[in-house]
Amino acid sequence: MTQYTVSEATLSNSLAPSIQLGRDVHPSAYSVFKRLLDIVGSLVGLLILAVAFVPIAIAIKLDSPGAVFYEQERFGLQGSRFKIRKFRSMVDNADLLKAQVANEAKGMIFKNEQDPRVTKVGKFLRKTSLDELPQFWNVLVGEMSLVGTRPPTSDEVKHYGDRHWQRLNVKPGLTGEWQVSGRSSIKDFELIVDLDLRYQSLWNPMYDLVIIWKTVQILFSRRSGAC
Repeated sequence: MTQYTVSEATLSNSLAPSIQLGRDVHPSAYSVFKRLLDIVGSLVGLLILAVAFVPIAIAIKLDSPGAVFYEQERFGLQGSRFKIRKFRSMVDNADLLKAQVANEAKGMIFKNEQDPRVTKVGKFLRKTSLDELPQFWNVLVGEMSLVGTRPPTSDEVKHYGDRHWQRLNVKPGLTGEWQVSGRSSIKDFELIVDLDLRYQSLWNPMYDLVIIWKTVQILFSRRSGAC
């Protein structure tokens, strides 16, 4: 697999608008079948969002003051920057309180299963993955895929080495190998990278359907968790 090098100039404090990792991308990034699957799946997801929006928005507002959506910049295919929106599942000033919460994960991700910033409604939204419904828009416009890697934040990519950049050789996904292999129970970032690279090595058009089916099974068995 191609190894990428990123100059220190590229990884400046603000990060470049688009980090060019290389000319080659994973075949999944230009698969017609995968793109059609993304379009159909995202349209279904947006229909669910349209039905669920009002009750979810009311529940969030009644539970805690603040916005209905939480917006954050993430990094996608070959380092392209985009913004995701989720239904807010934490208190409104959660980012400012992050330093006060212990990180239970190992490596470049942040995890705390008993995070006190998560609201009561937020716990339900995360458990059912309803907080991620707005990201179907990112899938529809091509910034994300139904299946791929977890889209990293700028705090994460500042510390990436060559191996970690290979995660972004595919589009980030709503679900993926990590989510169906343990999700919240996996707190070692290097193991998450292993799973992301495993997805790349195993991928074929039908494999996305396998991941989607496993994701649905997990959701209905209530073994899901926030990513």
